[in-house]
Amino acid sequence: MKRRKSNPNELPLLGHLKELRKVLLVIAYAVAGGAIVGWALAPTVLSFMEMPVVNMLDVSFISLGPLEKLMVKLKLSMVIGVLIMAPVIFWQIWSFLLPALKRSEKKNVYFAVPWSVVLFLGGAAFCFFVVMPLSLNFFVSMSQEGIDTQQMYSIKTYVDFVLRFVLAFGLVFQLPLVLLLLMKLGVLNPKTLIKFRRYAIFFIVLAAVIISPTPDLWTLALMILPMYLLYEVSIWVGVLMLKRKRKEEGASP
Repeated sequence: MKRRKSNPNELPLLGHLKELRKVLLVIAYAVAGGAIVGWALAPTVLSFMEMPVVNMLDVSFISLGPLEKLMVKLKLSMVIGVLIMAPVIFWQIWSFLLPALKRSEKKNVYFAVPWSVVLFLGGAAFCFFVVMPLSLNFFVSMSQEGIDTQQMYSIKTYVDFVLRFVLAFGLVFQLPLVLLLLMKLGVLNPKTLIKFRRYAIFFIVLAAVIISPTPDLWTLALMILPMYLLYEVSIWVGVLMLKRKRKEEGASP
């Protein structure tokens, strides 16, 4: 896939709009093509998403309306399509923005994009394989205490629940990348992060309350702890980056 040769700084407003239209059209076609593949993969993905519940609990999934199963399959198809075509989507976005960036800013983008994907997938995997089983076990044990009922879940409600959970943790795991980029740009440094740690804890709790898929304290705790650990990891990685930078500056003539 060739990179655009036109420089957005040299284009009039109409040229910018035309380039943006091309980007959006390519992204729309890419997602549509990915969704076609996602339609075939949706049943397999749905079976995989049901594993945390099916492996622990005696649960039956039900459909509460004639269109519910169809809408769930369509939603999964779109999500799978976006994931499959993520490289195309990212390339289209950055190929539009890169010509307007400075050389140092481009290096940061090349650093950020792949790590953003890795961290998102890491957060999603941590959520699905660690947090969700713990949370579901906690929710079900609390709800069944003293009440003997058969577990029957709406498939739409369950899929929405899983997608919100995974998206929330994928976003949470972007924290170290954001902090490292700010340190690379000179906006922050490790000493500042250490100095304002208590304020960071407050904002971490606030962010967890805002983006948490459920308002219970158990889920908030499972989200706050990784965020705080990632904050501490960012400090130590920032220290190593600063030492390396000083070493390179000392070695240069």
